[in-house]
Amino acid sequence: MALIETEAALHEAHRDNHTHRDVNGGWLRPAVFGAMDGLVSNLALLTGVAGGNAAPSTIVVTGLAGLAAGAFSMAAGEYTSVASQRELVEAELAVERRELTKHPKDEEAELAALYEGRGVDPALARQVAKQLSRDPEQALEIHAREELGVDPGELPSPLVAALASFGSFALGALLPVLPYLLGATALWPALLLALAGLFACGALVAKVTARSWWFSGLRQLGLGGAAAGVTYALGHLIGAAVG
Repeated sequence: MALIETEAALHEAHRDNHTHRDVNGGWLRPAVFGAMDGLVSNLALLTGVAGGNAAPSTIVVTGLAGLAAGAFSMAAGEYTSVASQRELVEAELAVERRELTKHPKDEEAELAALYEGRGVDPALARQVAKQLSRDPEQALEIHAREELGVDPGELPSPLVAALASFGSFALGALLPVLPYLLGATALWPALLLALAGLFACGALVAKVTARSWWFSGLRQLGLGGAAAGVTYALGHLIGAAVG
């Protein structure tokens, strides 16, 4: 009895400790990186214009224009990318579906050979392949996963990807402009808010990496701050040259 209880406890401990991070990042990764992209690009744009001694109204117009242009560009690019990827996968799935219809035995043998290559006993591999091939849709799903690395029922939506990209970029790009919209006339409130946002985004990235939150936050803070500093200096030089 004690042995059984001990084995059960070890099993529970293994199950509790044998968990993994979501290596694909799920929705968090694209959302955070979209917001980070909006933050860095619009912060750099605003600091460059501010470095040229532009009026606050000019900075606001520039920031909102940068937000709109960047968000629409990101959405269009994401839509095209995901739509093209989906169309390619769907074309390959159509090829696989035709092969399953025309040459079911060859596809079954191909599946058995794949399992054999992974160390399954040949007789068992043939038996498993035969059983899995009875349902054409199940066979298509298995072949798609094994040969293409995709799940036919979980293909990404181009529209959802575009909307998510648009929203996350716009949210990030809004932060540097927000203090000016609320009446600020100096750069430093926008700079502080944007840098705080960059640190928060970097800390969130730590949820899908092995780094600590403070390291990821400080790294992104440093990169964003460097971009803002360089563009401010360039704006100052250009403003002095054309002023």
